[in-house]
Formats: sequence, structure tokens, C-alpha cells
Amino acid sequence: MKKNAVLILEDGSKFYGKSIGIQGIETGEVVFNTSMTGYQEVLTDPSYKNQIITFTYPHIGNVGVNINDEESSLIHVKGLIIREISPISSNYRSTQSLVDYLKKKKILTITNIDTRKLTKKIRSKGSQQGCIICLKKIPKFNSYADIVVYKKNIITKIKNNNKKKIYQWNKKSINIHSKKNKKYDFYPMKKKNIIVYDFGIKTNILRMLKDRKCNVIVVPEYTSYKKILKLSPHGIFLSNGPGDPRNFKKAIKSVKKLVQYNIPIFGICLGHQILALANGATIKKMKFGHHGSNHPIQNICTKKIFITSQNHNFVVKKTNLPKKIKITYISLFDNTIQGIKINNKPIFSVQGHPEACPGPNDSSFLFDQFSKLVNQKK
Repeated sequence: MKKNAVLILEDGSKFYGKSIGIQGIETGEVVFNTSMTGYQEVLTDPSYKNQIITFTYPHIGNVGVNINDEESSLIHVKGLIIREISPISSNYRSTQSLVDYLKKKKILTITNIDTRKLTKKIRSKGSQQGCIICLKKIPKFNSYADIVVYKKNIITKIKNNNKKKIYQWNKKSINIHSKKNKKYDFYPMKKKNIIVYDFGIKTNILRMLKDRKCNVIVVPEYTSYKKILKLSPHGIFLSNGPGDPRNFKKAIKSVKKLVQYNIPIFGICLGHQILALANGATIKKMKFGHHGSNHPIQNICTKKIFITSQNHNFVVKKTNLPKKIKITYISLFDNTIQGIKINNKPIFSVQGHPEACPGPNDSSFLFDQFSKLVNQKK
């Protein structure tokens, strides 16, 4: 087999493999994801922006792709690393193969490398910058530093996008779980305004809020608390997204103000970290983060265990945690904080993804918990 692609890590490690056909060079943070299914949801999840994803499952692409499984309209990852990619798809919902999908979206992909060896390296040394090179003639780079000179390394920076607008999300739900619950045995929020801070939100979060019959209004991440209050919020949702939460200074400042109004607030992933920062907690970067759909967490009070979908490189520190913040969930992998609530406030957040996609729906009840708080608040 002709090796026409290479992955070079910043520590100098090289992994030679095969390209799916797209030519170019891409750099980003190399992380691994342990999900066995849901590769399309991962690719289109804004939380993975500027990352190069390694799928630990050895065979990816079996079920092809379709538009209904996209979590946004774009592929946000910078590159893809796969042990073996299926050239065909075997699923009645599929509209095209994963190979064709990646070519159409111009996503650099390297296959036929030892993903187990790569994953073990990331676990031991931590996530690090890397570069995928897919060219007919691969230049002779001696180190990752040489690549940085050849092409400026991409560093994730959160920038305000003044073109973003406030809009009402009113699309018809295609959530299969809502179809099973036609009588809506979960808690609806009829005629309630739920303001959603968009830090890089996934489509299924919006579906799950809409399924609960609320009025979903999406606002950019830099929206001031004064503008939020003018929208008459009955509840506020802080979404997931990519990057270091400490860079979202405007959002942290706004959330700090909004907490004082006792409006129900629910945060997920990046939103969870921003809520913690707004209430005096501190954040640290993890060695290699949590990326996958099989992460167990435990409720501190009930001791119940839930399997969750996770994607984050930062975590709320347990040390010097303000007294007003109560830990509600912990990770059974590494005992890190997985959920918090603000004492005497209708405000809580979780580190994982209760909306799943991909992943289990064990913790989807948290949306109902949010609904109850919204309905109870006068």
C-alpha cells in the first residue's frame, strides 16, 4: 500500500498512512474520541472546532451519512485520523458514503495508521498539537517546528462575530425520542421564553428545548445581560462550544449579572464552565480531556450512575471552590467535577452532554429538571 499521508505530532512522532484523496496540510490539537457510533455527529459538533479527531474504534463509515444526523451545517474538525474507513455504506438512511462526504467537505483524512499506539501516546503525554500532511510528494520535515515555519500553526481563538444575529429557532423536530413521546410525558414549557447563549450550539439541544414547547431564542455569545433582560427570559441556557472558557470574558460578565436575577439557568459543557467562572470558580486544562460517549458520572446525593457523552479539555477545579457552589456530579473515570448547582438559586450545570448525539440518553432528564424550574418560577 502506498503511504501518501503523514501525521506529525509536536513531540516529533510520525505516523505514516493513506489519504482519502484530499490534498493539503492542516494543523490542530490532536485528541481521541472513544465513541463506537455517531461519527457524523462528532464531525459536525462545533465543540470540536480546530481539533484533529482520532477515532479509537477501528472501523469508521459503515452506515454512511445523512443530513438528519448533522449537529450543524458544517464540519468543524480540522482533520480526521482513522484506522480503517469504509468505502461503502450499509444503511437505508444513508445518502452518501463517509469518504464522499469528507471529500465534498474538503476534510483532510489519514487512514491505515495505528490509532491504538497514537491513543496511548496522547494518554501518556497529553493532547498536543499535530499536523496532517496529504500531498503527492511529502516535504521532508524533521520536526513539528519545521511545519510551523512552513505553515503558521492554527491556534483556537474565540472572536466576536458581529454578523451573528438574534433569532428564533422554530424548526420542526426530527428527534426520534420526541416521536416516541407523542403525549409529551416530559415537562413542557408552554409560552416560555428560553434564551440560548450560542457558544457553538448543537442542533439536538435546540430540538430538545423545542420539544418541551418553549419559545427558543438564540443569541450570540457576546450578548449583554441588559439585552437578555429585554427579551423577557423565563429561562436561560448556556450552550456547549469550543475553546478555553476563560476567553469568554463578556459572557462571564453577563452571566455573573444574570445570576443575581434568580432566572433559571442551565449550562452544558462550555456553558457549565462559564457558569462556574461567573460564580468565582477556577478552571484548569486537563491532560488529554474527555472525548467519547461512554463516560460514567455519579450523582453525589443519590449515588445513581449515568453513562454520558463528553467532549472537553478543561474542567472546574475542586480546590478553593466558593461555598455557594455545590458539586452535584463527579466523573467515575478521574473524580473530576461533572455538575454543579448554585445554592439557593434555580441554577445548575453539567459538564457532559445530556442531549447526546452521539451517545446514551441517560441524563436527558436534566432538560426536564430545567423545565420544572422554569415552570415553577413566577
